[in-house]
Amino acid sequence: MPAKNELSRRRYEKLVDRLESLMRATLKPQYKGYFGQLVLGSDDLAEMGDLKDVRQAAREAGQRLGWKTATRLVGGRLFVLDERSVPEHIEALAEDETAAAMDRARRDGRRPRLL
Repeated sequence: MPAKNELSRRRYEKLVDRLESLMRATLKPQYKGYFGQLVLGSDDLAEMGDLKDVRQAAREAGQRLGWKTATRLVGGRLFVLDERSVPEHIEALAEDETAAAMDRARRDGRRPRLL
């Protein structure tokens, strides 16, 4: 039985490493590690294994990144979120970038109407 436990432990560690890598990849450098989020679809979850293990591994990966990790299952997707309080200057930067993106989308989405 010890071999099975060792194999399970190694699989779990690989899952934590993989999730940490995916979570790190979602971070924008200008936000200095804040506003982290990862969304795993049902196909991703099926590939990764038992939902309970994926959630636990995501929380551990979040700890490695300094996140206050929360997981939410919504419509077959697992949301992994960093729920830490964000410093004001980073929050202001994110708000400005979001507003600019919305302005671009609105401007680029305008099409002449045929009367």
